[in-house]
Amino acid sequence: MNKIAISLQQVCCIADGRALLDVSTLSIRHGERIAIVGHNGAGKSTLLRLLTGFMPAAHGKVEVLGRDLSTGESPQELRTLRCEVGQIHQGLHLVGRLSAVENVMIGSLGRVTGWRSWVRHFPADEVTNAEAALHAVGLLARAQTRADKLSGGERQKVAIARLLVQQPKLILADEPTAALDPAAAGEVCHLLAQAARNSTLISIVHNPSLLPLLADRVIGLRSGRIAFDLPLSAVDDQKLTNLYRPDEAAPAAPWQLPESARRAVFS
Repeated sequence: MNKIAISLQQVCCIADGRALLDVSTLSIRHGERIAIVGHNGAGKSTLLRLLTGFMPAAHGKVEVLGRDLSTGESPQELRTLRCEVGQIHQGLHLVGRLSAVENVMIGSLGRVTGWRSWVRHFPADEVTNAEAALHAVGLLARAQTRADKLSGGERQKVAIARLLVQQPKLILADEPTAALDPAAAGEVCHLLAQAARNSTLISIVHNPSLLPLLADRVIGLRSGRIAFDLPLSAVDDQKLTNLYRPDEAAPAAPWQLPESARRAVFS
């Protein structure tokens, strides 16, 4: 049986006096492929930030890759965790002035430290790994091209090659196909799924047609709460329609918060 990669218990995230996320319980096993769906502001990006320690929980227990983020990890502990978490953002976080292969080698910074990382002097085996990763995504011929000269689909492939080099245990993808045409989106989803074959993959997805390419399990968020958590085969058009309908008079959240947090939410 696969071990637990992520466990949330009675978790609430609050910002500016507003509750962004309220999850009573969520468990994800290592190797699962999860899609997160929901309207804008439903808490999808907040959930990803919670899992990397960038969004603290106001209440509850958060465990990621065997680490309890609820107790306040030190900066060093958070850096160690983030070395094990690969991310693909809508903005990709590529360095435009660096070549494709140099951007891919950034994925090895968890292993390459000190002055070598400052001056981008990577060992020969890391260069070989980066070139192999670019070859795996079909982009080796563009290895020396600056990232800001690549197309959107090519930049996504560079980001995926960087994941291959990093070898993370958990991959978080925030709308990995944003602004791509359907053909490029399908190819990127296929490559991302391949890159995650030994990892846990959590993707924020807005296009339902991409769900079969990225997920075996779908979690629907609505107003910060889990509206459904189902295998892909059980997610139909009606469930998605209900999830995205305009929010109406939702019942009060059953949070078990300290008094100070309750005042912040309901004031």
